[in-house]
Amino acid sequence: MFGKRKVDDLSVEELEQMLRIKRRETRIDRFQQLTGAGHSVSGALMAPHNRPPASSSVHPVLAASGGSSTVGLSAVVMEPLPTFKQRLFSRWRRKPKPSQPKKRATFTDRILLVVELAALLTLFGVIGSAYFSLQELNTEAALAQQSVVTQQQIAVEPTSAPPIALAQLPGGHSPPSAGQAAMPDVPLHLQQWVQPRQTNSPAPVSIVTSSQAPTRLVIPKINVDAPIVGGVGWDDLKKGVGHLPGSANPGERGNLYLAAHNDIYGEIFRYLEKLEVGDTYIIYASEQKFEYIVTERRIIEPTEVEVMLPTTEPVATLQTCYPYLIDTHRLVVIGELVE
Repeated sequence: MFGKRKVDDLSVEELEQMLRIKRRETRIDRFQQLTGAGHSVSGALMAPHNRPPASSSVHPVLAASGGSSTVGLSAVVMEPLPTFKQRLFSRWRRKPKPSQPKKRATFTDRILLVVELAALLTLFGVIGSAYFSLQELNTEAALAQQSVVTQQQIAVEPTSAPPIALAQLPGGHSPPSAGQAAMPDVPLHLQQWVQPRQTNSPAPVSIVTSSQAPTRLVIPKINVDAPIVGGVGWDDLKKGVGHLPGSANPGERGNLYLAAHNDIYGEIFRYLEKLEVGDTYIIYASEQKFEYIVTERRIIEPTEVEVMLPTTEPVATLQTCYPYLIDTHRLVVIGELVE
């Protein structure tokens, strides 16, 4: 049927047909051998078929006997083809990935790693230094406030305060330099209110009367209970809430002006921004209690010193830096006396 063509010249279909013919001839020969040996027809048909040994195969599809390139059909011994299940699972079998050589770290990579580690350690050092500095400031403020409370327990007669003489609102974070006076940085039409007059006219009359000065501030909403000291200078605000000299006393008609830090020296006014209109706070003068209700909140520039001016109604103004840790502006909370 196929002649004596070379194996390589046969197509796949021809090879498969050759395999089927060979298997059929093999089964017929085996059937004849078994029946000739005395087996019954059914026994010869049901006898198991033994595959030829693997050593007999020379070519993966077929082999020629005697090393000849052209063979007859009777001399061909075929290797059994894989089943469908074997072919299916052979496709799903994972092929091993070729191993990639490890990349060696270059000298530049090592230098960059050292630089990154140094930058990280420097950052941790800065954060740690800032934290311990803040703790030291808060400890210093706590000791100063305790000293103020002790002093307030001793009866001290109030003295008259000088007129307001500030170029900008209190609460800054830069301590005063020795031998340098603050330059006026307020509008000309307001300087007469924040600096002493240089004329021969009599000094303005202080609004302080014989009533007692404030000694304690309590703000229930933000858990503030701090002593009040006289003055709003750098050293005064270390000790607690500062009372602006020349401003009103608790219960008096006028502007009772109080200032404190929000991020250093105890952070007394840390959460002052949470106060809203309608909230209340209490100012003590010794044992006497005065309650104020918030009527206004404002964020202003440090040079807007007009908020310290006297008023015709009894009010209490609370002031601190804003925003937290930036301190470019001032937060002002104004409350009226509750009768």
